[in-house]
Amino acid sequence: MVSNETRAEIEEYLGRVPSWLEEVPEPAADHSWGIVRDLQLGETELEGREKALVGVGAAAALQCPYCVRFHREEAKLEDVTDDELSEAIGVASGVRYFSTVLHGAEIDREAFVSETEEIVEHVREQQAAASGDD
Repeated sequence: MVSNETRAEIEEYLGRVPSWLEEVPEPAADHSWGIVRDLQLGETELEGREKALVGVGAAAALQCPYCVRFHREEAKLEDVTDDELSEAIGVASGVRYFSTVLHGAEIDREAFVSETEEIVEHVREQQAAASGDD
């Protein structure tokens, strides 16, 4: 249960205290709201639409219907298009898919890091060459 001070702040932000927040144990309730307020709703390095797209992708990958619903609605408030939502979900599904492949095959982590560094260097070289063609 959130403190009275936090309850008033949440009601100002959201119009009401979401019922699920009442399920957070008291020692963590105010802090949990602070995470939502400061990271999700606050001004940060990411724009609101970027946060919404990350949220939708993560929620879809986690297969959480509550989070999917919330972040889809959040995305609508940020004027995210249906195509952008679909793409965010597609990217998240790709990450989940390849994570499953990597873990299931027990790919050597050090080899993966090394390969990734080589790939990034190659792509940077390609980008540099392309920008020089202007």
